[in-house]
Amino acid sequence: MFKLLVCVAAGLAVSGCATVTRGTTEQVQITSEPSGADVRTSMGPTCITPCTLQVSRKDEFIVTVSKPGFVEENVPVRTQVAGAGVAGFAGNVLIGGVIGMGADAYTGATLEHVPNPVSVTLRPVAPPPAAPRAAPKPRKPAPQAPQS
Repeated sequence: MFKLLVCVAAGLAVSGCATVTRGTTEQVQITSEPSGADVRTSMGPTCITPCTLQVSRKDEFIVTVSKPGFVEENVPVRTQVAGAGVAGFAGNVLIGGVIGMGADAYTGATLEHVPNPVSVTLRPVAPPPAAPRAAPKPRKPAPQAPQS
């Protein structure tokens, strides 16, 4: 009976920890209109839209989306405390204790990325301005023959 109680208590302690229930990484989806755009992040990973990147929950970064003929777009991706992360963190207060709280805070398990998905509508590059048209040169009157 004692072993059963220990197993149940250990299971409850782990279930309250956001690091265990949510993990330390998150998938961030990136889409663009038109699709097939190059994606770079300030952390290094790259892909072509539509794509998904696996990133640490703690990382904030900038997504740069580019495609020939379109204006490059930069989107900052920030972190915020997620509702599910708060529940896992609160579970530590009841069951996981200070160690679980410290683990969640250190790993960023209570965080989520915003915006997610990252959606970008690329704008076409404006064509260069047309060269101004030269005004037509006035015609010189044809010389007239002397009258007799």
